[in-house]
Amino acid sequence: MDLLIKDIRYGVRSLLKQPGFTAIAVITLALGIGANTAIFSVVNAVLLRSLSYPHAEQMVYVVEGRLSDPKFEGSFSSQNFFDMRSRNHSFDYYSALSFTS
Repeated sequence: MDLLIKDIRYGVRSLLKQPGFTAIAVITLALGIGANTAIFSVVNAVLLRSLSYPHAEQMVYVVEGRLSDPKFEGSFSSQNFFDMRSRNHSFDYYSALSFTS
């Protein structure tokens, strides 16, 4: 334990002798820790935490397509959505969303 205290004192004295190096080291550590925390927060929110819906693994996203253009993905008109909801009994619940700018 005595050796650890001597090492800490030596490290503090060395850092106080070179304030420029100490400032750069502290700023570099602060930026690294801050960036790591920010990235982990985003990854945790987007990838690791599950959706706040019951049975989220059973959710599906449905879009309209065209036989003439298989790469086309369009949104449903409100009439098509209501028609699909009234005729289809495969799903328990239906929800629609709209993106506007």
